[in-house]
Amino acid sequence: MVTVHDGPRVLVVVNSRPSSLRRMRPWLEEAGVDLVVVVGEEGLPEDLGSFDGLIMLGGGLMPDDDDRAPWLARERELAAEAIAGDIPTLGVCLGAQILAHVAGGEVRAAYGTPERGATPVFVTEQGADDAVLSPLSPVAHVIENHEDMITRLPDAAVLLASSEACVNQAFRLGRHVRGVQFHPEAGALDLEKWDDAALAAAGLDKQQLVEAALVHEQESAARCARLATAFAAEVVASRVARVG
Repeated sequence: MVTVHDGPRVLVVVNSRPSSLRRMRPWLEEAGVDLVVVVGEEGLPEDLGSFDGLIMLGGGLMPDDDDRAPWLARERELAAEAIAGDIPTLGVCLGAQILAHVAGGEVRAAYGTPERGATPVFVTEQGADDAVLSPLSPVAHVIENHEDMITRLPDAAVLLASSEACVNQAFRLGRHVRGVQFHPEAGALDLEKWDDAALAAAGLDKQQLVEAALVHEQESAARCARLATAFAAEVVASRVARVG
């Protein structure tokens, strides 16, 4: 574990080492949040008792892919605890799929049309009123990198955003638990690290993806920074409520 500095604490679960917080880390730190970053394969805390928020990042796994990633069982328990306690939570890509799975939704592997690179995401009316997702309203170009999909949201979920290829791009459970299929932590230049051969096999050109993302990078970064700051504000408020 790595604790950045004293303050409201957020547990950050890294499910794949390349899928780190990246640009979200300084945004959250500047908003006054302590980040406790753990790599799933190295072990996860037993509960969220000492944390004021939870972030679960992406990875090329299914939510119940326990044979490949044994820590997912504990991560699902943490997700269930966050949902039950309405603890400020942001699930990104796989993290969002874990939230949907735990709360009774459906996630399907290699389903529908994969989304890669900067993709327009359209915020719903409920999303425009949401404290965290509203900075993306009415439409934002954000980085996508998935082929698995949330095909059915939990009954209790509120849909916050959709794209043409993926209806369930963002949702909320309770007041403070949110999942997003896209990657607010990733910028255009992060695409340069993607695998050329894998993209080519899918009929995609990495440089074209990078150039297309750069067109929207400045606005996308500004919007995603506001999203991160809004999430941090909920964490801070949660800490104040918890310690009085």
